[in-house]
Amino acid sequence: MSAILAIDLGGTNLRAAIARPGRAAPLEPVGRWAAPACLEDFVALIGTLVQQHQAARVGLAVPGLVLGTRCAWIPNLPWLEGADLATLVPDTPVAVGNDAHMTLLGEASAGAARGMADALLLAIGTGIGSAVLAGGRILRGAHGGATSFGWACADPDDPGDGRAGWLERQAAGRALDEIARNNGMADGGTLIVRARTGDAAANALLDRPAAALGASLAGAVALTDPQIVIVAGGVAAGFDVIEHRVAAAMRRQLPPHLRQIEIRPGQLGDTAALAGAAAAAAGSTLWETTA
Repeated sequence: MSAILAIDLGGTNLRAAIARPGRAAPLEPVGRWAAPACLEDFVALIGTLVQQHQAARVGLAVPGLVLGTRCAWIPNLPWLEGADLATLVPDTPVAVGNDAHMTLLGEASAGAARGMADALLLAIGTGIGSAVLAGGRILRGAHGGATSFGWACADPDDPGDGRAGWLERQAAGRALDEIARNNGMADGGTLIVRARTGDAAANALLDRPAAALGASLAGAVALTDPQIVIVAGGVAAGFDVIEHRVAAAMRRQLPPHLRQIEIRPGQLGDTAALAGAAAAAAGSTLWETTA
């Protein structure tokens, strides 16, 4: 198969790589840019990269809701909403998916979930993304929004929020930053560092986010019965600080036959979504193309 252009588009950055199926090196990084400011700039960049690398296919991971190849809801990149990405490059097949779905596809193709048929991924960054591999397929749902665990809620009195789910407001990167600033620290990274050194006050501040993650994961595990839970995203680098608390809170809410579920970090790091985009474009059987 000819070269595949893989794109990981985030709210602030765009990264690209070339995949050449059959070669030893699965991905060749080709660049990183600030996220385009408009659809025209995005189309121009994709077209240039396709021509430069003679790509025969394109795989795209985007931070939001995707229906087929159409971007339905991209809150951090509103200029992308409504765009059908299959029309970006004439005569070039395009595969498009939510970035968390693509991240799990990457881990299932060549990472922590390789060879597994059932897995759950929680991507904790500025927000919380998630994905489920069920019966050997990435679960996408009727409207492309399956497994939006950032919107899971374990508080019946919460009034809700139109832009961020309950779990995101409890335990995502933004939430950790707010907790840190409210307690005299620069950001969530500083909070994690202090907790890792044994700071009792810092560790106490992480108890509630850990409990929220554990309670929400219990519901997801009970619903899907995965072989493994994978944690990815920027906060994953500090997950070791709260892993035991998250696992304890999760197992407390699970039936005995599900309590041995393993939580482990992803293996592909920040290249997982690129690997997944490449796999989708290559026609991976793990990727359902008829959403």
